[in-house]
Amino acid sequence: MVGLVLFGSGGSLAALALLIRLFSSRETERKVQAADAVSVFIENDVAPSFTADIDGVIEHRNKAARDRFGVGAGPEETLVRCLRDMFANPAAVLMRLQNRAEARGAAREDIVTRRGHVRLAVHQIDDERYLWRLEDLVERNHVGRGVDSLSLPMMTVSRSGTILFMNDALRRILGGRVKTLERVFSDLPLVPNQIHRVQGADGPVRVRVVEIDGAGGRQEVFLIPIGDGAEDEQTPAVADVTRDGEVSLGVLPVALLRLDREGKILFSNAAAREMFGSAADPESEFHTLVEGLGRSVKDWLMDAADGRGLGRPEFVRASVPDKELYLQVTLGRHVEDGRTILNVVINDATELKTLEAQFVQSQKMQAIGQLAGGVAHDFNNLLTAISGHCDLLLLRHDQGDQDYADLVQINQNANRAASLVGQLLAFSRKQNLQPEILDLRDTLSDLTHLLNRLVGEKVTLSLSHDPGLRPVRADKRQLEQVLMNLVVNARDAMPNGGEIRIVTESKRINEPLVRDRATVPAGDYVVVRVEDEGVGIPADKLAKIFEPFFTTKRTGEGTGLGLSTAYGIIKQTGGFIFVDSEVGSGTSFSLYFQAYDRPAEQSVLKQELPGTVQLQQEEGVVMLVEDEAPVRAFASRALRMRGYTVIEAENAEEALDTLSDSSLKVDVFVTDVVMPGMDGPTWVRLALKERPEVRVVFVSGYAEDRFSDEQAGIPNSIFLPKPFSLNELTATVRDQIH
Repeated sequence: MVGLVLFGSGGSLAALALLIRLFSSRETERKVQAADAVSVFIENDVAPSFTADIDGVIEHRNKAARDRFGVGAGPEETLVRCLRDMFANPAAVLMRLQNRAEARGAAREDIVTRRGHVRLAVHQIDDERYLWRLEDLVERNHVGRGVDSLSLPMMTVSRSGTILFMNDALRRILGGRVKTLERVFSDLPLVPNQIHRVQGADGPVRVRVVEIDGAGGRQEVFLIPIGDGAEDEQTPAVADVTRDGEVSLGVLPVALLRLDREGKILFSNAAAREMFGSAADPESEFHTLVEGLGRSVKDWLMDAADGRGLGRPEFVRASVPDKELYLQVTLGRHVEDGRTILNVVINDATELKTLEAQFVQSQKMQAIGQLAGGVAHDFNNLLTAISGHCDLLLLRHDQGDQDYADLVQINQNANRAASLVGQLLAFSRKQNLQPEILDLRDTLSDLTHLLNRLVGEKVTLSLSHDPGLRPVRADKRQLEQVLMNLVVNARDAMPNGGEIRIVTESKRINEPLVRDRATVPAGDYVVVRVEDEGVGIPADKLAKIFEPFFTTKRTGEGTGLGLSTAYGIIKQTGGFIFVDSEVGSGTSFSLYFQAYDRPAEQSVLKQELPGTVQLQQEEGVVMLVEDEAPVRAFASRALRMRGYTVIEAENAEEALDTLSDSSLKVDVFVTDVVMPGMDGPTWVRLALKERPEVRVVFVSGYAEDRFSDEQAGIPNSIFLPKPFSLNELTATVRDQIH
């Protein structure tokens, strides 16, 4: 009997082991399939991408990674080994990012390398695999980018012959990065201005070597491919022709000059003459070609001739009439026949400077947006306290009281201040929009009486509508603000009078419309045009008119805030705004909104007069978490007046400590979103683990879309924007409880 029991037990264990092995096999197969799918997905990504295991061993690299880093040294090559030539201490960076990805699912970090800034991102595929992506960022002004962008192969060599750096052009020839000259040349030692053979990845390559003295005893070695012709470097005819560089340097696609130490041009190749014209002919002076260095060009050349500042790129502007041309200039030197010769390598950096200007502008706009958002958030807290305590005072006064009118005036001015804060938030597209389905014909008709008063007697206003105009989804109040700004600007552009035309039309875009660095996707749109017959905007100012505080008006006539506000509102709505203007012929602003076919939504917002506070008593327990003491005091008093029991907390940590008492019953959490320490959504998630039935009201001076994704994952939660009134707060809590 015992034997049968043991036999049965052994059979059960064997079956269990077989079942575990089956499930394990299926799970392994699922993970392999997922990894294969990711590998296929990233194969044609333009950025180098890798899949690696938890130890960093590379399992797959896409085409971009193979082109940039090679196919790999072996099956066990790691990301650390692959990236070690790119930036310092890659092991620490990879471990830090992998730990973040393990906790959050993904992570990224911007890293400074010798070639500029790169963004390294990681996504967790499963508990054993990660996807890594390396993206080059647009660089502002970095020394390493200059030589990397050269199409001419070059490298930097130390006194001992170690290769310290090689640019991308040389890496492509060699098939990767090498450290010694023996791996590059098959006929050492190097002889300047002589032909050598490079051991290229696709076979030998004949090059002429040009050496330029660099800082610290280093040599900048440029390799000039000359093809596989039968010429021999010892042929007298060739030697005579190449002595002055006419053949070897003249046909290069890079602008090259040779100068004496005073800056007189001794030689210019075809690319340099094409760039500068006759100004680059021999015997001309180099200082007449460039400007904007910040110091005397002759002093710069003298320093280079004495061995100072060699190999360091400088950005200058070319002195070319009727053309904006920025240059990156690198100086080197060598001694020839007892005199110092300066070798000048020139690259067109106009596109780089344009990208730099765009990047700086983007940073400036982002900084202004962050400043505006932060200021607006603090103001919203102040306005919530002001208007809230004003509501409390109104409860103790009736309309016959002599203080009632003053309190109403305070309340109205607080509301006006709130609208100004909305304009600040419009810069950074962080305002709280209340979109609804609009027929622009009705909206403009309702707005016409106000616009007619704005334009005055000298200016006429005309409206023209498409009879088949489709509805749009937008915030009506904000859209009216945009139209008023545009109409006022049009009026000011016509001091002697004229006509302002507002035209609406439905438009179908069959292919993406690319304009002003923006792309309008294909689809159905409603276009609103505001046209005037005013003085127009000069072409050099058109690109700046949406910048905050930029205005074409005289001092005291405009702040430069109207168009930047309009731009922020339109972009946050999901639309586009473009401007066309010609000096003396007028200006036209075009607003593009996506056509909307869904039925109109019923608005549930009710306008309430100051002092009409509902006094109906309620029951329930509310936990109020707010770091701003004035806001917390007002909200607490308002809720208690309605009959609620209020538990106050200054921060999330205090709230969680209070909730540790399991006997405490809470119906609603009312919490600020942004607080010192733990934020609102984070502590609410922790609290809901033990109290899943509690409902949540988030309040914030920032826009709802800043944390809408987080809020979407929290059940039974709604958002109440600051500043809010007493009625809005109590009504929201009541609706959540009931």
